[in-house]
Amino acid sequence: MQRRWLTLPVTGLALLIVLTTLSAQEASEQPQKSLIPEAYPPGELGVIVKLGEEIVARTHEHPLSKQYIGNKLNCTSCHLENGTNPQAASFLGVASAYPAWSPREKRVITLEDRVLNCFMRSQNGIRPPLGSKVSVAITTYITWLSSGAEIKMNHQKPLGPRHVQPLSLQAELAEEQRGAKLYAARCADCHDASGAGTSEGPPVWGKDSYNDGAGLSRNDKLAAWLKVAMPPGETDLTEQEALDIAAYVNSHSRPHFILEEHLPPVEQRGVYDWQPAAAPAK
Repeated sequence: MQRRWLTLPVTGLALLIVLTTLSAQEASEQPQKSLIPEAYPPGELGVIVKLGEEIVARTHEHPLSKQYIGNKLNCTSCHLENGTNPQAASFLGVASAYPAWSPREKRVITLEDRVLNCFMRSQNGIRPPLGSKVSVAITTYITWLSSGAEIKMNHQKPLGPRHVQPLSLQAELAEEQRGAKLYAARCADCHDASGAGTSEGPPVWGKDSYNDGAGLSRNDKLAAWLKVAMPPGETDLTEQEALDIAAYVNSHSRPHFILEEHLPPVEQRGVYDWQPAAAPAK
């Protein structure tokens, strides 16, 4: 009787632990799901939000944005799942951090400025005009993904509340040769041994990838992103592995960034000439 009595509490305790663990997991998943608005806004605003989502997904081929793109990357190449991934350069809540101080520009920038700078650097293209439909659509989509977030303008850097955290390792500890082996084993299937990309993954070096003015051209920035984003669904790289792969990827040639070559003529840097999009048929 005594032995049986001892068994029952242990079994009950084990069950309690399992249920508590499941409840904790469900609780941690629920807030992330709720960060994405359940419905698009009504009317023209919703039309523009959807347009921005389309451009984020198909930036280098979308009719409105492709003229400004100089490589084969899309916004979602870095901002995974169209920016809804909570870890990989997430758009969730990011609009609440703007306007923000930018050490690189040495001035306060808006969310629209930040988006358009990506066209010049990460997408090696030409900066779209302020107020253009492509610019407004993307920033409207990102702002929609920030619905309900408390505005906390960032006085230090143009980073949102879910920005990628830096690694604890110093960039100097990277080893390209180890990175080459890791790239072949973990990355080449999607991005090709040549780095030129495949149907499964975008180019990671060469003329069709980001230029050397992009944040990811820095080993510490790329490594921090790799740690939380790659491989998709299997983000198990150690910090050292992520740093080694970053060093190998960034050891290859890529376009050189010269600011003047990525700016449109002065008279095309701001517009107010686009017509409302037609609402989808009901």
